[in-house]
Amino acid sequence: MPLLYPKVKPNPLQKANLCSRLFFWWLNPLFKIGHKRKLEANDMYSVLPEDRSQHLGEELQGYWDQEVLRAQQDAREPSLTKAIIKCYGKSYLVWGMLTFLEEGTRVVQPIFLGKMVSYVENYDPSDSAALHEAYGYAAGLSACVLVWAVLHHLYFYHMQRVGMRLRVAVCRMIYSKALRLSRSAMGKTSTGQVVNLLSNDVNQFDQVMMFLHYLWVGPLQVVAVTALLWMEIGMSCLAGMAVLIILLLLQSCFAMSFSSLRSKTTALTDKRIRTMSEVVTGIRTIKMNAWEKSFIDRITRLRRKEISKILRSSYLRGMNLASFFAVSKIMIFVTFVANELLDNLITGSQVFVVVMLFEALRFSSTLFFPMAVEKVSEAVVSIQRIKNFLLLDEISQCYPHLPSDGKMIVDVQVFTASWEKASETPTLQGLSFSVRPGELLAVVGPVGAGKSSLLCAVLGELPPSQGQVSVHGRIAYVSQQPWVFPGTVRSNILFGKKYEVDRYEKVIKACALEEDLWLLGAEAIIEIGDGGTPLSEGQKARISLARAVYQDADIYLLDDPLSAVDAGVSRHLFEQCVRQALKEKITILVTHQLQYLKDASQILMLKDGKMVERGTYSEFLKSRADIFSLFEKGNEQSEPSPVPGAPTVISESLVQSLQSPRPSLKDAAPEDQEMAAHQAPLFLGFFRQEHWSGLPFPSPMHIENIQVTLPLEDHLEGKVGFKTYKNYFTAGADWLVIIFLILVNIAAQVAYVLQDWWLAFWANLQSDLYSGALVKEDEAVVFVLNWYLGVYSGLTVSTVLFGITKSLLIFYILVNSSQTVHNKMLETILRAPVLFFHRNPIGRILNRFSKDIGHMDDLLPLTFQDFIQAFLLVVGVVGVMVAAVPWTAIPVIPLGIIFFFLRRYFLETSQDVKRLECTTRSPVFSHLASSLQGLWTIRAYKAEQKFQELFDAHQDLHSEAWFLLLTMSRWLAVYLDVICAIFVTLVAFGALILAETLTPGQVGLVLSLTLTLMGMFQWCVRQSAEVENMMISVERGIEYTDLEKEAPWELGYCPPPLWPPNGRISFFSVNLRYNSDSPLVLRNLEAFIYPRGKYGIVGRTGAGKSSLIAALFRLSEPEGDIYIDGILTTSIGLHDLRKKMSVALQEPVLFTGTMRENLDPFNEHTDNELWNALEEVQLKESIESLPAKMNTELAESGLNLSVGQKQLVCLARALLKKNQILIMDKATSYVDPRTDELIQKIICERFAQCTVLTIAHRLSTVISCEWIMVYFKRR
Repeated sequence: MPLLYPKVKPNPLQKANLCSRLFFWWLNPLFKIGHKRKLEANDMYSVLPEDRSQHLGEELQGYWDQEVLRAQQDAREPSLTKAIIKCYGKSYLVWGMLTFLEEGTRVVQPIFLGKMVSYVENYDPSDSAALHEAYGYAAGLSACVLVWAVLHHLYFYHMQRVGMRLRVAVCRMIYSKALRLSRSAMGKTSTGQVVNLLSNDVNQFDQVMMFLHYLWVGPLQVVAVTALLWMEIGMSCLAGMAVLIILLLLQSCFAMSFSSLRSKTTALTDKRIRTMSEVVTGIRTIKMNAWEKSFIDRITRLRRKEISKILRSSYLRGMNLASFFAVSKIMIFVTFVANELLDNLITGSQVFVVVMLFEALRFSSTLFFPMAVEKVSEAVVSIQRIKNFLLLDEISQCYPHLPSDGKMIVDVQVFTASWEKASETPTLQGLSFSVRPGELLAVVGPVGAGKSSLLCAVLGELPPSQGQVSVHGRIAYVSQQPWVFPGTVRSNILFGKKYEVDRYEKVIKACALEEDLWLLGAEAIIEIGDGGTPLSEGQKARISLARAVYQDADIYLLDDPLSAVDAGVSRHLFEQCVRQALKEKITILVTHQLQYLKDASQILMLKDGKMVERGTYSEFLKSRADIFSLFEKGNEQSEPSPVPGAPTVISESLVQSLQSPRPSLKDAAPEDQEMAAHQAPLFLGFFRQEHWSGLPFPSPMHIENIQVTLPLEDHLEGKVGFKTYKNYFTAGADWLVIIFLILVNIAAQVAYVLQDWWLAFWANLQSDLYSGALVKEDEAVVFVLNWYLGVYSGLTVSTVLFGITKSLLIFYILVNSSQTVHNKMLETILRAPVLFFHRNPIGRILNRFSKDIGHMDDLLPLTFQDFIQAFLLVVGVVGVMVAAVPWTAIPVIPLGIIFFFLRRYFLETSQDVKRLECTTRSPVFSHLASSLQGLWTIRAYKAEQKFQELFDAHQDLHSEAWFLLLTMSRWLAVYLDVICAIFVTLVAFGALILAETLTPGQVGLVLSLTLTLMGMFQWCVRQSAEVENMMISVERGIEYTDLEKEAPWELGYCPPPLWPPNGRISFFSVNLRYNSDSPLVLRNLEAFIYPRGKYGIVGRTGAGKSSLIAALFRLSEPEGDIYIDGILTTSIGLHDLRKKMSVALQEPVLFTGTMRENLDPFNEHTDNELWNALEEVQLKESIESLPAKMNTELAESGLNLSVGQKQLVCLARALLKKNQILIMDKATSYVDPRTDELIQKIICERFAQCTVLTIAHRLSTVISCEWIMVYFKRR
């Protein structure tokens, strides 16, 4: 497959020199582009070769495979952590040394500072040696600060890059594992869970890698600082350290709670996303049954549980942040109180050395160390979840598909197998048959007989418990529920093969797709969305068939492809495709269309997984096999009753009529084409007419190669507006609470800063005491000392209290906001018209509900709190500095201005990149969801490699955006810190020059605050930029709370409770289009449906039969009037309308849960009623044979039932509603004729007093109807 996203921009990092790498200059051209205009996807630099998804995934996969082998030899469980350490450990440790150096420079800074303060203390204008020495110390301080700035960001950049590489590698492993999952493993997982692994779990790697080294650097630094403090002030330093150690122990306990909360939260998130994914896929069913409210309730309940866990972990996080805010102050306070109690005298310079040494610990030990513990404990949970997924059962290639040495054959000998290892009755039992080239094996049998399982056995999806299957040759497979992936019609048919015009034309012709493609416009360009919109089921089935024929394989497995199309097209497909195009191939056709059996080389009849009979058509006729009891009156369309004793598989007259040359209605008069047809002859004629009108809406799209492509979703541009912030905050609390929060923050900051200010006075007093200017025994001095200590304790206590209050309060507000935004999004999504879901692939919607909501739950409150704290700290510190030594305002003002403009320049580009990062993530999820749906098809065609390459291309595009985001934030940080380093240098030398006019307290205060600012200032600016970038998730969420809505669910006017009493439906000049700029799919429809009438609606695939239902249910608002029993459908609420009609659709939609919950989602019926409904749809026996009967858990989208059985469950659900109007839209298309006929009979009896509309392709299904409506050219 060619590259999915053609790249022209090589990454300039490859050729960048050392300086450019250290200071990230290579990004400058991109910032210039971002400054001029909005960035597009093709402005991004391509991924570095060593960061490519394929390279990373294969590398880690190698280590994991070795680990699994080793674990098997040692009889233990394999450890994913070991594989990760082997893969990334060495490089990670080497970069870890940088932390060591960087933190070393932090510890040395206070010593230089102390020397400078002591120079001011012992200031002697005549001593030039001391002055030069002090200048040396100032230079040393500046150098330390500069080295720290460069090392710190170099370290973080490399750590984040390792995190990114690990995340990409694990994502690729998860996807390639998903492609190999066995059927039983599919039951244990779900799309929602895999999406959650790919969106939230792997994110832990990005986080944990940044902080992991601090687990050893933090304690080492504590030891170094303790040693230095001991040298400065002796024993009293231990009091301060005791506070730190108690705190670290407390935080480690928190971390343990984090991991248990994390595992509970992820399980709930899995459930929520899985339910969300089912809602999006089954949205048509949900809307037609008016189930939106109950699904909103169900998801909101899950969300409430999830939020309660998130709130608890957020409070713990808040405590961590509060301790980071206050701990250095408590330590300093405790140390100095201890010092007083021990009656030690210290100098002013020592006071500031102590303060700065404690400050040096602040980031590494009180922020990064607890972060590391928290992230490691969460990552352990995620690694465990990912490992469990990677250890799920894989499909075992039971037999190699031997190279075809000219001897192609499918040979099955005494084959027995079952899907569930635990089940007593095997799915297939003792089957034997062989098929050679040129033979057509037809497989028939009732619903749930094991026909599709038989094909799975040949595919190797169903491993044998005994017997064997040998398959020689390449396989092509057409699944019963046709699967198309997002892309173009042509890319779906070619499926990675080369485009050959002649061959392609022949295939299109054989599969009756010519007219459809002509109607759709250029088939190379017409784009298929998620789930195959805008194609009809019949068109999807024919595209799947065309894909198989184009592959030119040796063996064709066709799982009932003829059920989804009408009789005329079905005959064409059988003649042109199965009999002509595949005549030299081995073909196994599962079918319910008995009229084609006479053309089969052999017929295999199954019932309950056993072979009832095998032989040719004539042998069947001679033996009068049980086929008749199975399929009595299977397809006799014209004779009312069979002659006893006569073979009644197919009525002869029908066979003759079907073999006659095809008449055409093209030249018929318009009125003949109207909708009045009561007799079968016209009916058949209609079916064969070739003139038809196809699809709802052609969608324009650029021309491309054979590839899967969806345009990236639109994204907003420019800054995140104030309105978004306002909506975000007010969603979580009232204005009163928000104002209180602001006041608490200010109070906390004031107390915090006053402490530093107070300390300067105290330091001056200590200097005087030390030098002997004051005597401690003096009463006045004792009073002053006590007063200082009293105020100091008061300030420390208020700092702690306010710090904790503000932390908890902001987390409470923001997590609540996240819940409110989620609930609004959910409600808006379910109020959106069906068209919205056609236009937006499932990955795009799930991306907002998983990743964006995940950001709002976890990262945003943390970042917000961090930013507010840092911002107030910076403001406070600058205020104190300027108040203490006014001349510091001179460098501070330009510094502020430079920072402001740098931040603005940075945000112009980084916000675009952040939005691109969000939008490039969606295709990864869409591709995953689509691959999981078409898993068997992908494997049958051996296309795993191509899909893996596509996944890699999607991942690489996302990595481009991610890598830029990561390097850009480092670019900003390095520049900010270098500017800060210059500022520190200016202040240091300035203090020495003005030494005469300053007290030691002032110099110590200003220098210690400048060094505090050093890390803080850039942290504050970066966090503010990070908050703006994170707010894009909120913006994307809020965007989904403001979608176009369908009509209201309830209106002021409610129809009477017993409405509709009769079920009379009238259509007056009804036109329907799916959206404002698409062509009409129903044109000038005039029809009258009598009360209690039984109507059959027929017409060629795509003629607009299902659109009639869409108009009736107002899935799109029709023009014209539709009346039901005298009430205009548009004059009542949608729920009032939809609840009064029962509907069973062609595509069966089941939800995860028990069979009971699927039949009766709202517990409105008794068990008795449910069993009766199952009996009416002929499912009672199958369900009774299950171990848990009605409480059997259904896998995701009902995987453990056959497609026919799923249709019957959905039909039973419709029958239970007991409405006056029943609509069946090809609801039995995947069911065998015998069952179908029984169901039609029961419906005629049970619903004799109701209006029944049956849309069908099988003539037998509608033959018993009183009226037949023929759809032709959308009329």
